Amino acid sequence: MARFIGKRLVQLIPVLIGISVLVFLLLFLVPGDPATTLLGQDATKEEVHRFKEQMGLNDPFFVQLGHFLLGLAKGDLGQSFIQNESVSSIVMSHLPATLELAVLGLIIALIIAVPLGIWSAVKQFSWIDYSSMFFAQLGVSIPVFWLGLLLILFFSVDLNILPSFGRGDPLYSAIGQTIKTGNIYYVMESLKHLILPALTLGLMSAAFITRMVRSAMLEVLNEDYIRTAEAKGVKNFYVIMKHAFRNALIPIVTIIGLQFGNLIGGAIVTETVFAWPGIGRLLITAISQRDFPVVQGSVLVVALLFALINLLIDVLYSLINPKIQQQ
Repeated sequence: MARFIGKRLVQLIPVLIGISVLVFLLLFLVPGDPATTLLGQDATKEEVHRFKEQMGLNDPFFVQLGHFLLGLAKGDLGQSFIQNESVSSIVMSHLPATLELAVLGLIIALIIAVPLGIWSAVKQFSWIDYSSMFFAQLGVSIPVFWLGLLLILFFSVDLNILPSFGRGDPLYSAIGQTIKTGNIYYVMESLKHLILPALTLGLMSAAFITRMVRSAMLEVLNEDYIRTAEAKGVKNFYVIMKHAFRNALIPIVTIIGLQFGNLIGGAIVTETVFAWPGIGRLLITAISQRDFPVVQGSVLVVALLFALINLLIDVLYSLINPKIQQQ
């Protein structure tokens, strides 16, 4: 197992280097002058030139790229043009909010999608199957921002039971306070702010996962060993969960991993709708301000998380099917 993980980590290095170069290249070609944006339209040419010299923006492309990659090797993502802080500290201060939202969104998606997908496959062509596929098609088709606004209108405006924007205390902090004081109030207040954006992301991901679970289960349920187990009198629950679901796990794990990556990288719209202080909202703000170092740092962190999720999927593959370690 250690050799398998080590091999995957080595393969991850050129991927991260390629992503770093690509992010730098794309932002280098983006129109807009961060000096003019920061200093204002009334800034003189001398002030703009002085700012660019201080920030190294007048250096040739390959010199800037070299400084960028060297800084990454040292764990330095640069300095924000706007906030006058290190990009690392800015991104890390927003990362927990995004991870908290993505993890809870994935939990909601799995709670809905896995039982629904299994049930739909077992009851193929029944009203349950048609209903679940209608839900999946609806979830794939609805824009995430529109779903978020609908949830705000219903739960915040009409019922007035959940806040429409912002983040309360971090969930891990609230859990610590609840354990310390024995009062569940802290967790409930944190969840009140978290539930609507997480539900928005979770419902969208549940639609994709439901379809994959149903498809994978249908393929396995038609195998000979399933009919053999049924002929031997094995209980239906064990046939479905132990024989069918376990052998359908690889494509299911794949789509779950991809959806978790999408939840992290695709939370930009959701975080904007709910004013959630995560990396997605930070990225939108940095783009509008032409704060290139923050944009680069945010994109790189999201890309790194996505790559690590893919590594985790590979490890799960090897646990599900040990033969994969030999490849």
